[in-house]
Amino acid sequence: MSAAPIKVLVIDDEPPIRKLLRMGLSTQGYEILEASNGKTALEKLAEEPALIILDLGLPDIQGHELLRTIRARNEAVPIVVLSSRGDEAGKVQALDLGADDYLTKPFGMDELLARLRAALRHQLQVQGERPIFRTGELSVDLVRRIVKLGERDVKLSPKEYDLLRVLVQHAGKVLTHRFLLKELWDELTDAQYLRVYVRQLRQKIEADPERPQYVLTETGIGYRLKAGD
Repeated sequence: MSAAPIKVLVIDDEPPIRKLLRMGLSTQGYEILEASNGKTALEKLAEEPALIILDLGLPDIQGHELLRTIRARNEAVPIVVLSSRGDEAGKVQALDLGADDYLTKPFGMDELLARLRAALRHQLQVQGERPIFRTGELSVDLVRRIVKLGERDVKLSPKEYDLLRVLVQHAGKVLTHRFLLKELWDELTDAQYLRVYVRQLRQKIEADPERPQYVLTETGIGYRLKAGD
């Protein structure tokens, strides 16, 4: 008996975008629910989608307000936001309100599918977190606090490890400067402190810290750890 298809709720007021997503996601075995406005989207939540794609520019409800409402009703469902190019403030606000990731229009279907898989994988990790995380040559044992590159042990300072641990716990998901500062320092609000520790961490785990493969910069927004294998 085959598993039931994963339901994806697409919330977008543009018919061509909904058609593109319906065709692209259906070929990958996803079941598509569609909503052209916020009111219909809230009604569709009763069908329990496993993942939501949300366009911030809706005709009836401001996108961030709808995101806040969805999060109040369902804390766990992964939400990938679609936004216009250059709207960094809007992306940061969406992530701070609980979105898991974002894509800038226009986007490629391969990139969207990769983001959806990462968001679903992250949700599964949260539900049953794996003690050992691996991506490429990097492995992090969250129980024994051991970090390795291949067979080589990597020595991190307590704060560097705390930064890596938070990134691992949200691997594949973009984390805002504000979120990381709050997780690591409580009172600090200057992102410069964060940049210093990211630079130090990259010096220890990246083959070329100037062209990082693991800790990736989301310009103007924050950082993302490459999703696990």
